[in-house]
Amino acid sequence: MNDVLKTLYSHKSERSFLTKPVPDDVLDNVIQSAYQAPTSINSQQVSVLVVRNAERRQRLSELCGGQPWIAKAPVFLVFIIDMYKTELGMKAVSEEQKATESIESIISGSTDVGIALTSALIAARSQGLGGVPIGGVRLNPSKMIEELDLPHHTFAVAGLSLGYVDKPAHIKPRLPMETFRHEEQYRSDGMKDNIEYYNKKITAHWETIGRADGESWSQSISGYYNRIYYPDVASTLIKQGFSNKY
Repeated sequence: MNDVLKTLYSHKSERSFLTKPVPDDVLDNVIQSAYQAPTSINSQQVSVLVVRNAERRQRLSELCGGQPWIAKAPVFLVFIIDMYKTELGMKAVSEEQKATESIESIISGSTDVGIALTSALIAARSQGLGGVPIGGVRLNPSKMIEELDLPHHTFAVAGLSLGYVDKPAHIKPRLPMETFRHEEQYRSDGMKDNIEYYNKKITAHWETIGRADGESWSQSISGYYNRIYYPDVASTLIKQGFSNKY
C-alpha cells in the first residue's frame, strides 16, 4: 500500500491540538493543494479564508456552536462558495450572471468546496497535521458573513481546524461496505440488517474506548436529522443573492 492510500485509509477527525504554530511553508502546501483541486467548468468558484488570529478563532468557535477545537487549533480555514468573482469575471465581458438563481449553483459550489476541503485535509495529514471539518460555520451564517466580511454572492459552507495533534483520536468503524458501494444500480436489500449490525458495532466501539456517552449510529444521526439544525441557511443564501428559483 502506498503512502497516499495509507493516509486516506487512516482518516480520523482530530479535535485535540497543541498550541504549536503551523509553519508557513506547511500551510502554504495545504492551501496550494486546495487551490489546485478541480472545479465545475473551471469556474474556480471556491475561496479559502485563513484564520490564525486567536481572538477571531475564539469568536468563530462561539458562532459555530461552541466548538473549542476551533479556538485551540492554530489554524482555521473557511471554505466559501465564491460567485462574487465569477460575477466580476462575467462583467469583464459585459455578461450578467444568472446561475445564482438556480439551486444548481449551490450544489455545484458545495461539491467544489468539498473537493477543495478534502484536498487540504489530505495535504495537511501528509505533513503530520491533524484536522476536523466543521459544518458549524452554517449555524449562524449571517454573523459569519459579518465576521469574515464576505461580499454578495458568497457563502461559507464548511470550515477546517488544523494543527499538530495533542491526544490522537480513534478511528471509528464504518457502516458495512455494502451500504456504500453499489454496482450498476442502487441496492436497498439488506440495508436494514447492515444498519442494525453497525449500531451494535459502533456501540461496542464506544465501550471499548471508554466513551460512556457513546450512542448507536441511529441515535446519533437522529439527534441532528430529527430537526432543522441549521435553520438560517436558506434565508441567508437568499440575502446573499442565491435566489434558488430553479
